[in-house]
Amino acid sequence: MNIVIAPDSFKDSLSAQGVAQAIASGLREVWPDARLVECPMADGGEGTIEAVLAACGGQWMTTDATGPLGASTQAQWGWLPDTRTAIIEMAMASGLQMLTLKQRDATVTTTYGTGELIAAALDAGAQRVILAIGGSATNDAGTGMLSALGARFLDEEGKPLPPGGLALSQVAQIDLGGLDARLKDVQFEVAADVNNPLCGPNGASHIFGPQKGASPEQVLALDAALGHFAEVSARVLGKDDSEYPGTGAAGGMGFAAKAYLNASFRPGVEVVADLTGLADALQGADLVITGEGRFDAQTLRGKTPFGVAKIAQRHGVPVIVLAGTLGEGYADLYEHGISAAFALASGPMTLEQACDNAASLLHDRARDLARMWRLAAQ
Repeated sequence: MNIVIAPDSFKDSLSAQGVAQAIASGLREVWPDARLVECPMADGGEGTIEAVLAACGGQWMTTDATGPLGASTQAQWGWLPDTRTAIIEMAMASGLQMLTLKQRDATVTTTYGTGELIAAALDAGAQRVILAIGGSATNDAGTGMLSALGARFLDEEGKPLPPGGLALSQVAQIDLGGLDARLKDVQFEVAADVNNPLCGPNGASHIFGPQKGASPEQVLALDAALGHFAEVSARVLGKDDSEYPGTGAAGGMGFAAKAYLNASFRPGVEVVADLTGLADALQGADLVITGEGRFDAQTLRGKTPFGVAKIAQRHGVPVIVLAGTLGEGYADLYEHGISAAFALASGPMTLEQACDNAASLLHDRARDLARMWRLAAQ
């Protein structure tokens, strides 16, 4: 048997690498001589750097950065020296998980720290920067990030704007004279699984603002502010990218990346798959096992099992999902390359118990799956 193990992490429980190792240990009970290729995955959100470094042997880097509310923090990013590729997760410096519920305020949070991570990558000699933009606490259209890289956003009197998305209603001038000249020689890729535009009812503020602490009134004000910023940007840049799919990702960070950094956009799972060599691993494979904490209809929106299945389909390899839970609509994935899906729980248990015992549960389900597959093959 030749089996590729390509799961995502299980949130609050195991990293993608830990999930892959637990599955492999269960399979070896039944197939001690099987060729097992562990290929930890991610979809561009939390855990992207960890998955890539586990597969590619890169380095963790640490940089002093500014948090979403201005406090100093230490943020990590990934570095692949052989290809001069930096992997930057917005969540590390500008993430929602860095704030308590009471601290969340989408009107003032900033992406400045993410810009500082990009600057550190430039200092290291990066020629390619992958921005994984899931989990942000921000709604500033990436202006904080651009400010950290030398851009200036000014009001009618020529004064710098304060941080945050709401202040963009006052932007009158955009000075790019100090923007880091090294940026023009770097290839930027945005790893994201949403296609929202910058503004409007499906834009950054309306769709993602409430979870970042914005009230209904603030959502409207933020949407108007981002719209104004897009208009000023169009005059400065000579183009309007605000309707481009994905520019509304991460509170408009997608817009800044597209309009100012000329970034390309790809589903996060495809970016990670390329970096980890998933397609090569699938050559000659008999089976792929993937998984995530909750497998349901939302998986269709670009999460890891869906992305893995799309790639496996091109190689004619069946895909089985092992998940913490199976939610509503999970069977819809059977139309998209998933052959079967199984939940881990062996009986009634709390979420805490499931998380604490995830490794042993994965081991047992993988073992049971292998026994079933062996019986079917007889």
